[in-house]
Amino acid sequence: MKFKILTLFLLLTTSIALKAQLSVQEIAILKTNLVKAVESSKLTDSLYNKLVKLPSKTALITAYTGTLEALKAKHSWNPYNKIKYVKISLKTMQKAINMDKENMEIRFMRFSIEHYTPSFLGFSKDLTVDRKEIVKHYRSNNFGLADETLIKNVAKFMIDSDRCTEDEIKIFKKHI
Repeated sequence: MKFKILTLFLLLTTSIALKAQLSVQEIAILKTNLVKAVESSKLTDSLYNKLVKLPSKTALITAYTGTLEALKAKHSWNPYNKIKYVKISLKTMQKAINMDKENMEIRFMRFSIEHYTPSFLGFSKDLTVDRKEIVKHYRSNNFGLADETLIKNVAKFMIDSDRCTEDEIKIFKKHI
C-alpha cells in the first residue's frame, strides 16, 4: 500500500514539474529578470523566446509570456507594432486568467499592463474587475503562492495607481 501511495505521489509531482517546465528557482530568476526587462528590449526578447518554447505552460508562465508581450509593445518604436503587441498581450493574459481565475499575481500583471496602456486605445476594460479581485485577495489574506515581497509590492503599486477607493487603500496599507 505504501508503495502505491509513493508511486502515485512521484507520478503527480513529476507531472506537475513537467507541466511547470521551470523550477521554483528559475521562476524567481524570471521574476527578477522581468523587472529588468522593462528597460531592456534584448532581455525582453530573450525571456520571451525561452517561454514560448516551453511545450506546456502553467497559467503563471502564460501570464509571464503575456507580460513580456506587453514589454515588446513598450520597446517597439512602430505604433502599429505597439498596438499589435498590446492586443496579443491582453489575449494571452485572458488565457492565463481563464486557466487560473483565482491567481492574484496574474490579475495584478493584467492590471498593471492595462494601467500603463493609454485609456484612449480602449484596452483598459478589465481594470475594475482586476482591482476588485486583487482587493478580495487582500481582504481575505489569500495570496496563494505569492511571497511577502510580491504581496508588499502589489499593495504599494495599487495604492500608487490612484485607481483605488479610500477603503481599498486602507486594506492595502495593512500589508506594507
